[in-house]
Amino acid sequence: MVSLKEMAATPGSWLDGSGPHADRVLSTRVRLARNLRSVPFPLRARREQLSQVLPSVVAAAEKSSLFSDLIVLKSSEMSQLEKQFLIERHLISNDFAEDSKSGALIVGADESTSIMVNEEDHLRIQVLCSGLQLGDTVKLASKIDDELDSSLEYAFSEELGYLTSCPTNVGTGMRASVLIHFPSLVLTKQISRVLQGIVQVGLAVRGFYGEGSEIMGNFFQISNQTTLGVDEKEAVTSLERVTNQIMEYEKKAMDVLMKDARVQIEDKVRRAYATLQSCRILTSKELISLASAVRFGISLGWDGLCDIATINELLILTQPAHIQKLFDKELSAAERNEIRAKMVTERLLAKK
Repeated sequence: MVSLKEMAATPGSWLDGSGPHADRVLSTRVRLARNLRSVPFPLRARREQLSQVLPSVVAAAEKSSLFSDLIVLKSSEMSQLEKQFLIERHLISNDFAEDSKSGALIVGADESTSIMVNEEDHLRIQVLCSGLQLGDTVKLASKIDDELDSSLEYAFSEELGYLTSCPTNVGTGMRASVLIHFPSLVLTKQISRVLQGIVQVGLAVRGFYGEGSEIMGNFFQISNQTTLGVDEKEAVTSLERVTNQIMEYEKKAMDVLMKDARVQIEDKVRRAYATLQSCRILTSKELISLASAVRFGISLGWDGLCDIATINELLILTQPAHIQKLFDKELSAAERNEIRAKMVTERLLAKK
C-alpha cells in the first residue's frame, strides 16, 4: 500500500496539465454527497453507529472498477500534519480534518477518485481531473455512484432527491467546481466586477483550497450552489457556460495587457522565473505568487519557461505538510523555506 511519504514525492494525475484549457483551468472537481438509509447522518449519529459505515463503503468500493489498488486512511490514525497534507492534496476538507468522529479517506490509485467517509455526510464521492472537463468528470463521478449504489442503500426521497445533512446539498447532492487562474483580470482590476457577476448568477467563489480558504496566486474556485430542483446536467451546463465566459473576459484583459504593458508583464514573468531558479529561501505564499506569474507566461506561449505540469506540481508538492511528510519529520518554517527553495531550483534546473 502506498504511504503518505511516497505520495508526498509524486503528483496526483490531475496536475499533469493534460486537459482542455489547462493553461487557464488547473482542475475540475465533482463531489457527490450521499448517506446510508440505515444509519443516522454523521451530525446526529453515535460513534458506534458511524463505525458501521466504513466497512460497508470499503466493501462497495472494492467492487468498483474505478477503485483498483485503493488505500484506506482512517482519521483516528492520522496526525494533524497528515490531515493537513491531505488538505494540501485537495483530497479532504477542512471540516473533515477538524471534526470527523469516525472519518476515513478512500483513495484510488492515481488520486483522481476518492471518497471521504463520515465527514458531514456518510460519503463524499470525489473526482478530480486536469483542465476544464466538467462533462467527463461528472460522468466518472456518476459511474462511481452507480457502482456503489448497487451495494449500498442510499437515503433518497422521490420528492426531494438525495437526502443530506445540510439542506443546501439536498437534491442532486452534487458540487461541481473549477479551479481557474485569472491573472489578467486581477492586474487590470476587473476581478471584483467579474466575481460579483459570478455570485449574482448563483455560483460560489472560494479560494485555492475551497470553502473557508483564502484566495492565493490569482486562483479562484468557482462552483454551483443550487442542488435542489436542478438536475446535474443543468447545473454543469450553467457552470461551464459561466466558466467559458470568464475565460473570454480573461483573454480580452490579457490582450489589453499585451498591447499596453507587454514589456512590464514580461519583466514580471522573467523575474519570477529567475527567482524560482536561483532562490535560497522561499515561503509557500511566495512560491504561489511567483508560480502564478510563471503560469501566466506559459499561457502566453513564451519560451524559456518550464511546462504547465511542472509549475502545477510545484504548487502542491512544496506545501508545508508535503515537505514535512517527504522528510518524515516536523520542520520549522525556516527549515521548510530552505528546503522548498532547493526543491524548486533543482526541479527547474533539471528542466533546462
